[in-house]
Amino acid sequence: MKAPDLGIKIGFYEHGKRNSITDVKGIKVGHVTLIRGEGKLIPGKGPVRTGVTVILPHEGNIFKEKLLANVFVMNGYAKPVGLTQIRELGTIETPIALTNTLSVYTVADALTDFMLEQNEDIGVTTGSVNPVVLECNDSYLNDLRGKHVKKEHVFEAIKNASKDFEEGSVGAGTGMSSFEFKGGIGSSSRVVEIEGKKYTVGALVLNNFGKREDLTIAGVPVGWELKDYPGRGKPSKGSIIMILATDAPLTARQLYRLAKRAVVGLARTGGYAYHGSGDIALAFSTAQRIKHYQREEFEIKMLPDARLNRLFKAAAEVTEEAIINSLLQAKTMTGRDNHIRYALPHDKLIEIMKKYGRLER
Repeated sequence: MKAPDLGIKIGFYEHGKRNSITDVKGIKVGHVTLIRGEGKLIPGKGPVRTGVTVILPHEGNIFKEKLLANVFVMNGYAKPVGLTQIRELGTIETPIALTNTLSVYTVADALTDFMLEQNEDIGVTTGSVNPVVLECNDSYLNDLRGKHVKKEHVFEAIKNASKDFEEGSVGAGTGMSSFEFKGGIGSSSRVVEIEGKKYTVGALVLNNFGKREDLTIAGVPVGWELKDYPGRGKPSKGSIIMILATDAPLTARQLYRLAKRAVVGLARTGGYAYHGSGDIALAFSTAQRIKHYQREEFEIKMLPDARLNRLFKAAAEVTEEAIINSLLQAKTMTGRDNHIRYALPHDKLIEIMKKYGRLER
């Protein structure tokens, strides 16, 4: 159940059909969720509450047909792989994977193997490949030291990728916390019209940040109202990964500008980029593909900068709602050392939204 299903209106623009990042044509998302064991933490063995999420940016060979992209780092307490080359060249050339902090390197290795299988020329007649992996720390619920995400899980997530995918406590979001509630994966989309043409902006977030009293939903201080709700403990200083996708023709420079607007949506939910958080936004466009073996001059289309404001606003809206959607769809979970992260209580949330006059039904 997402925010609109509860009568909570976030932003102004219309949603896409799925209210998901996969409303941008060609994108698919796959998960593998790992849940094993319970009770006392035995480092390296469990309990296990983690996973991996993979975003396929288009249905072709992304190494051979790259997409324009860029990255904005709001707070850099993070261990990503692949961002340096994105900033330098302005393209992505592999799927985008999300996981826990210490599984980044295993997942990057698996993504590399996947691309090597698809492209026999890598490292032989052409250069290397730049896997993109981003992370959050799920150690409040998960045995982080165990590095339980394996190569086969990455391949399985890619194989399972679909336009319809679960959100909440799944995939990379399995062990994540947010505002001292259960966090995880969330997504949303908006459709905007510019000069008579419609474009879609979608977001997918890996949500793992926030102090309880900071939580704000559609302008309502929900966290403050729920500050005495059970489950307080070890506030999540960070982090959040925000993936933005659009079918609007934008250059890498413009995508950097778009990525920065994700932070506007983050702030509207009560995100303050506290010390210790890793807040990263990656934006890409599916509107045009850059061929790996391109040798001749070619044209890149772009919207005029003066026409980007609706996309900027949509980027903030989809990020804000994706964060809230991750909370609404996450389920209560008990993890290592019997730590509990409770789901955001829908009944109490509805009461609070009614109290402030912000429920649409």
